[in-house]
Amino acid sequence: MLVKTNKSIRVAGAQISVSRNVNANVASILRAIEFAERNGADVLLTPEGSLSGYYHEFDAVEVSDALDLVVLATRNAGIALALGTCLEESDGYRYNQLRFYNNAGVLIGSHSKILLCKKVNEPNAQGEADFYRSAPLRTFELNGLIVGGLICNDAWATPDYTPQDDPHLIQRLAELGAQLIFVAINAGVGEGNSSDLYRAYHEANLRLRAIAARVWLITADAADINRELPSHGPSGVIDPLGRWRNRTPPAGEHMFCHTIEVAT
Repeated sequence: MLVKTNKSIRVAGAQISVSRNVNANVASILRAIEFAERNGADVLLTPEGSLSGYYHEFDAVEVSDALDLVVLATRNAGIALALGTCLEESDGYRYNQLRFYNNAGVLIGSHSKILLCKKVNEPNAQGEADFYRSAPLRTFELNGLIVGGLICNDAWATPDYTPQDDPHLIQRLAELGAQLIFVAINAGVGEGNSSDLYRAYHEANLRLRAIAARVWLITADAADINRELPSHGPSGVIDPLGRWRNRTPPAGEHMFCHTIEVAT
């Protein structure tokens, strides 16, 4: 007879501002690493594009050098990292990635954004699909658990920014064995009816898709650079029943830490 046991993992997330200034981004990520270390986290999640900035015209050499610095900091802190950044790979193409490193600073693998955004009602306008490459969906082993990574629109397929069919990537990762899914977000900030609608859509999709897939979701959105306007995507931890177990306020820079018990 098999006896089920629980395995715990302490996750940290950083709702931090993301700009085109790589040095400023590094400083924000280093603050998040210090927070994660102080709070005994096993792994830290950062927002989409948190190192490079969320744009395709980044300086590839500058970002590569900054990446080495950030990975060294997490290795020295003894924590794993799920880092959102755009990067130019050795094949010469640019990717919008969530990169997973273990607590020794070794790259486990990366997820490249699949549902690259493009305005549905403006087919001639350029979008992410014109600048980035995608890669097949996969899972990774982190601290003895099977995890997956997604980036922003991958998690919810916002109708007016998704010309592709919705492949329900949270569900697909669960079918591949993922017990936890890390979601790096850079969904924009704002106030008013439109912003409220996007926030409601993003949150509802996260919670409902967690229920459908029976997985834990850990999310981290980019904060308003002036720390005033609320983010369009929520940051925190959602359990397999769609309940928030930890959630940051929507406006400003915030960090969180939460211990997850996973049945194995």
